[in-house]
Order: sequence, then C-alpha cells, then structure tokens
Amino acid sequence: MTDWQPSARYPDPSVVSVDPSFDAFKLALAKVERLATGMRWSEGPVWLGDSHSLVWSDVPGNTMYRWDEASATAGVFRSPSNNANGNTRDRQGRIVTCEHLTRRVTRTEYDGSITVLAHSFEGKRLNSPNDVVVKSDGSVWFTDPVFGIASFYEGEKAQPQLPPNVYRIDADGSISVVAEGVNQPNGLAFSPDECILYVVESRANPRKILAFDVKDGRTLANQRVAIDAGPGTPDGFRLDVAGNLWCGWGMGSAGLDGVHVFNPAGKLIGRIDLPERCANLCFGGVHRNRLFMAASTSLYALYVNTQGVPVC
Repeated sequence: MTDWQPSARYPDPSVVSVDPSFDAFKLALAKVERLATGMRWSEGPVWLGDSHSLVWSDVPGNTMYRWDEASATAGVFRSPSNNANGNTRDRQGRIVTCEHLTRRVTRTEYDGSITVLAHSFEGKRLNSPNDVVVKSDGSVWFTDPVFGIASFYEGEKAQPQLPPNVYRIDADGSISVVAEGVNQPNGLAFSPDECILYVVESRANPRKILAFDVKDGRTLANQRVAIDAGPGTPDGFRLDVAGNLWCGWGMGSAGLDGVHVFNPAGKLIGRIDLPERCANLCFGGVHRNRLFMAASTSLYALYVNTQGVPVC
C-alpha cells in the first residue's frame, strides 16, 4: 500500500455515516493518517499515555513496534516478540501480551522483565492466546483460539491440547474458563460499565460478535448474538464511553476493509474505510480521542469526537 495517500479534502470521504447518528462522532477537520507501514500483519495496538507512544504487534514478523507521538516515528519495541498478538495494559500501567510462539500470556514489568501469567490450564498447554483485556478489578481476560498453532507462520504448528476457550486470570494467579463452545474466540472487550463482555466468534458462519452478561464480576451468562457480521470479518475491537463498538473489519473488498462502528443496540452506524483489512484498534492520545488502527501492513490513526473507555 505504498501508493496510498490521505484524503486531500475535509471532511474525509473515507469516514462514512451509515446512520445519521454517527455524525456526532465525526470531526469535520480530521482525516485518516498513516503513521507507519511495512509490517506483515499488524495487531494488538495499545496506547502508553505516560510515554505518549503506541505499541503494536507484527505477528508473523515476530516483532513489536513502538510509535512515538512527539517525533512521529516508529521503531522496534521488542524483537523477537514470540509472535506476540494482542496487547493491553493492566491497572498499574504494565503491558499484558498474548504470545503465539510460547502459547502464553505475559506481563512486561516496569524494568522490562517478563512475568508469565498463564501458559497452561489443568496441566495442558494453551493453544495460542490471541487478545486480552484487563477488568477494573485487575483480572485478566483472554481468548485462546488455535490460529498460532495452525501453521509455522505465526508460531509453531502443533495439535491443540485444549478446546478454544475464553479465560480469566485472577489476582492470585488462578485461571478459570469463563466461556467455552465459542467457535474460535478472537477479539474481546467490556462495555463501559463492565456488565457485558463482547467476544468475536471468528469461525462462525456468518461470523458474529457475541455478548455475555457479567455476573458478580467473575462469570458469564446469557450468551447471545450482539452483531451478525454478514459477509464481513470482525477481529479486534474497543468501546467508547457511549457504548459504541469500534471494530476492526475486513474481507478484501470496498466497504468491508477498515473499521465498522456499531451502537449499543448492535446497529451499524458508521465506517472508516481503509485500503487494508483492519485487525485491531485502540483509543489513545491525551484525551483518548484518537483511534489507532492496526491494519494488515500499516498503522493508521483518526481523531474522533468521542473517547475510548479508560483501560488503566
């Protein structure tokens, strides 16, 4: 996508209101910007407010990159990265990462050392942890599909020892299955009040975003379909303070590659069209009003008229 250029016009025509309600979240003088390119498959962006920077993964590239806001430059954050995929921060500001190669969830400490949070369940190795979020009580929730062990491209090919599950890691280190029977769970995120957990079912046909009620802050109930993706492919996503879902999207065709935005009722209200399929995204910047989009070979950004839900 080396020939891609940002729009020369305001408002940016790639920011599309599917429903008039999306107009409230658009900024007339903001456009999609490409911040970096040259990756193989960009994933897992996480904003680091204390250093005004963003870290994201190139999964098959076996590298994590860091984009610096002050200099507007990108460089290597960690290489090799153990085919890192999803990233987030815990409530103490430490980076929590899903690693495909080692089939584990880790935490980067303040001094740069690595702590392993999970690598197995009931004596069996995890598949390939994919995406991760941290709840306000400090518990770590992650998905564990088989994508990283399906080939030698994003990890090491292997037979799964466990079914694809969604897990919770508590403060004492104990690990519990919170959702099973989801056909390859992928992205996940909590609603602003943490009463709902949304999970992408990435191998359903059609693909779906499921919703679960969070009971007592620890268990899930009342599984239901929140969004039917139709011909699209949802991946990673985050919510804004109004409860809208901003979802990485793609299927290799116009109108499907980029970001799809759904209101809390599951209605598509807006799109951000990108020249590449978007795998994952996050909100960042001083006011959490800048959307960072990890899209295939590149990292994009757009200022929006809302704020992401705080993550730490």
